[in-house]
Amino acid sequence: MSDKDVTLYDLFSKNNHIDKEYYEKYQVKRGLRNQDGTGVLAGVTNICNVHGYVVSEGEKIPAEGELTFRGYSIRDLVANVQKENRFGYEEIAYLLLSGELPNKKHLAEFTKIIDENRQLPNDFFGDMILKAPSLNIMNKLARSVLSLYSYDDCPDMITPKHEIDTAISIISKLPVIMVLAYYVKQAAYCGESMIMHPVIPGQSTAETILSILRKDRQFTDEEAKLLDVVLMLHAEHGGGNNSTFTCRVLSSSGTDPYSAYAAAIGSLKGPKHGGANHKVSTMQRFIRENVKNWNDDGEVADCLRKIVRKEAFDKTGLIYGMGHAVYTLSDPRACILKESAEKLAKGTEFEAELNLIETVERIAPEVFAEVKGDIKTICANVDMYSGFVYKMLGIPEDLYTPLFAVSRMAGWSAHRFEELVTGRRIIRPAYKAITGKKEYVSINDRRD
Repeated sequence: MSDKDVTLYDLFSKNNHIDKEYYEKYQVKRGLRNQDGTGVLAGVTNICNVHGYVVSEGEKIPAEGELTFRGYSIRDLVANVQKENRFGYEEIAYLLLSGELPNKKHLAEFTKIIDENRQLPNDFFGDMILKAPSLNIMNKLARSVLSLYSYDDCPDMITPKHEIDTAISIISKLPVIMVLAYYVKQAAYCGESMIMHPVIPGQSTAETILSILRKDRQFTDEEAKLLDVVLMLHAEHGGGNNSTFTCRVLSSSGTDPYSAYAAAIGSLKGPKHGGANHKVSTMQRFIRENVKNWNDDGEVADCLRKIVRKEAFDKTGLIYGMGHAVYTLSDPRACILKESAEKLAKGTEFEAELNLIETVERIAPEVFAEVKGDIKTICANVDMYSGFVYKMLGIPEDLYTPLFAVSRMAGWSAHRFEELVTGRRIIRPAYKAITGKKEYVSINDRRD
């Protein structure tokens, strides 16, 4: 449309606005949220439990955060992998997909299958990644997953074998697609060299990512295992999070797996979901640049007050990285990542920055209470530390959310399996129509 013809643009807001009173009148739970912020119960699952509070006599009481995968505590899963000094993401993926922890033989076989599925189909890189660079790697991941449909001899078949094989194939290929898409983007939009390292057989998912991402292919075992912890923590987070619910909604329609997983990636891209880690990193950069003495609690608090008062940063009044829809006293993922980050940062140039982040975490609840009178219990979420860990590992910010998607493919797959086996009804909530009946007006009688 021309600049002069703005009718449709004007109508965009006018005819898509609904007064809040209607939501109250019809007791609509916006965002599928109850009035106290808890989620509307939309299903049951065997896959994951996200626990952050208890409800006693109708009152929401804060509790220490717990995250379990198939009944196993994420703290135990990570701690035992670290104790045995091995990589754990593949074990987590097996656990989520199968429902059981693998023995040594099964884990070795599963890891080998992932390794064998890393390679992309012939001409896939040139046709699907190189020819159409994307400024946002998440869009390229979604397009690539959707395109894999064309390389499948029976893409619409819904059988246990096809579903498992497809999930493993995407889990295996997504890290490679991510890094290739990043370097194509760098060459197309930033004038940098395009690097294409071949995959080294036998490497874990974390090792593969660092190996094909870094120009010199060099990394330490400690770095790879820290990235592995991040992948483990992001692998799953319950059926109610937006991207997983998106995957389940599409799966309930009977559509193919590629469509369901591509839609989940699109959801995760959103700044209110997986894309939030960019906001956290940007805010932390703002604080670093505007606080002269990082060890001065008062100066840090002054900066946070300006942010909460909407006087500084993006003027939303939010301290990104603080607060979560479920967790209240603690986010177990943030706690684990913080502990891991402290070990790698100790004695390095990153230690002072980590101390500043910890100060923000400690002071933020006090600032919220002071400025807003909000005494609600809040804690740091995983995004408060994930971006910092990626920074220490030299991972570009363009890949923060894509790495989230790479990891979460395991959880999405598990929930799709459960929806296909148990759901068996298309997810179809109701919307109340509030527009009254209108009489048709002939085009000759309509107002200009």
